[in-house]
Amino acid sequence: MNQIQVNISQAASQEAIQAQAEAARKALATVDQATGAGNDFLGWVNLPSTIAPELVEDICKTAADLRDKCDYVVAIGIGGSYLGAKAVIEALSDSFAAYRNEHTKTKVVFAGQNIGEDYLFELMRLLDDKKFGIIVISKSGTTTEPAIAFRLLKDMLEKKLGKAKAAERIVAITDAKKGALRQLATEEGYKTFVIDDNVGGRFSVLTPVGLLPIAVAGYDIKALLQGAQEMEAVTRDDSQANPSLVYAEARNALYQAGKKIEILVNYCPKLHYFGEWWKQLYGESEGKDGKGIFPAAVDFSTDLHSMGQWIQEGERTIFETVISLEKQEHEVLIPLDNANLDGLNYIAGKRIDQVNKMAELGTRIAHVDGGVPNIQITLPALREEYLGQLIYFFEKACGISGYMLGVNPFNQPGVEAYKRNMFALLEKPGYEKETAAIKARL
Repeated sequence: MNQIQVNISQAASQEAIQAQAEAARKALATVDQATGAGNDFLGWVNLPSTIAPELVEDICKTAADLRDKCDYVVAIGIGGSYLGAKAVIEALSDSFAAYRNEHTKTKVVFAGQNIGEDYLFELMRLLDDKKFGIIVISKSGTTTEPAIAFRLLKDMLEKKLGKAKAAERIVAITDAKKGALRQLATEEGYKTFVIDDNVGGRFSVLTPVGLLPIAVAGYDIKALLQGAQEMEAVTRDDSQANPSLVYAEARNALYQAGKKIEILVNYCPKLHYFGEWWKQLYGESEGKDGKGIFPAAVDFSTDLHSMGQWIQEGERTIFETVISLEKQEHEVLIPLDNANLDGLNYIAGKRIDQVNKMAELGTRIAHVDGGVPNIQITLPALREEYLGQLIYFFEKACGISGYMLGVNPFNQPGVEAYKRNMFALLEKPGYEKETAAIKARL
């Protein structure tokens, strides 16, 4: 079976990693047996192997219906409600499809992940003369950023089509029974999918939250789930054959050695948003109780010309996890130029990918020599099956690593602080005391 591989030979000493083995095995058991803090949010652990086939078929049918009716579908959500879908769609998409005048494929665009006024204005201007639909993703229906976007776009769609026809192009992914969005969906007759109570947002890529937008974009969610199921089986093992266990051991060994920052590196620009998804997964899971590795992400070789100096010679508190893409989908050769003014004839006839891989290898060697430990994750290709493996690999490793760190990997109490301040500053009803207190500080 082709699957992702993890290489920790340049990460830490065998002794340091071996010292983590017992804690890692205990943490793995805690995840698999659901015996730790936050165990009511472990619905993702067996999800790939237990997701109902009829649910997958329903998602595919709903996606096909949206594609039939719409040129654009807006996926509205924030955090885990959009990053996973965005990561997979970007990884599988033609980099320049947006610039071509294509009318054969429904485009998925995103809203509700920011409060940018110009962003929303420009999105509405784009959709003004287009056939569009909406996938709104929110457990409560009251999260500020997606609620604003949904109010605007729902109003726009209803004015364009009328309430009844607009309802046929709106899908709500929300709580099974309660919340503002569930109430609205019931009243208006929207097609709905459920966000299960036992799956947190950042672990929800392989639920309807991520699967529906990915399917609308035209990608094979069954292959994505198959890859995740393969990795689910592999990561039950409590030996070094378990890549999630190996990764968790290495990063915790490095953390204990003073490496407080992990940089996720890619050498393929299509993986940029995968880094964004990974940052939320690890930042929100581990950053609490005064602990946690700080997750950052860079796109090489681009960022070598901006961040390379700091990585090579800055404070030695970092380590790198490099996603190495084994196989490209296309082949481009560097041509011979008789004048050779740029001095590139020494690589004439070589594939661009060969040059990229040598840039990757040379950079890894230089950074290790410069005191930056390195973990390498090899991804066979940018295909649904392997992305499903990668998603589940990181999710399982996150649960293991969080328990090794001694935190609850499945809550996020710190996220609420900014919301309370924002509500107070906006004078939301019910926040009168907070409004008075915060204005006194200004």
